[in-house]
Amino acid sequence: MLDFLFVAVVIGIVYFWWSRRNHVKTVSTDDLKRRIAEERNIQLLDVREPHEYRGGHIKQAKNLPLSGFGNAQAKYPKEKERPVYVICQSGMRSQRAAAMLKSAGYTDVYSVKGGMNFWRG
Repeated sequence: MLDFLFVAVVIGIVYFWWSRRNHVKTVSTDDLKRRIAEERNIQLLDVREPHEYRGGHIKQAKNLPLSGFGNAQAKYPKEKERPVYVICQSGMRSQRAAAMLKSAGYTDVYSVKGGMNFWRG
């Protein structure tokens, strides 16, 4: 019984550590609108494919599709200490891209909850 309890505790600790390691903060579209209004040179990445981006995007957003994200480090925002906001269509791709940015050393990364589906601009 103690062996089972010990294994369960170890698995719990590893799971907690792993889930927190790539934890990405989120921001609502309303909060993003406020931050765009407050911050002159916001670092906002739209990780949708080019045809999605052309179909409508936030004016301040730079298109950097998730499909080529790993190979596009030269196009990443230059200032790793400033906040970076990542948006996609629904919030799934932006979560993945934000985790990749965190792994690349960006310290303040946000995924936009609901993505462009929730954007009313």
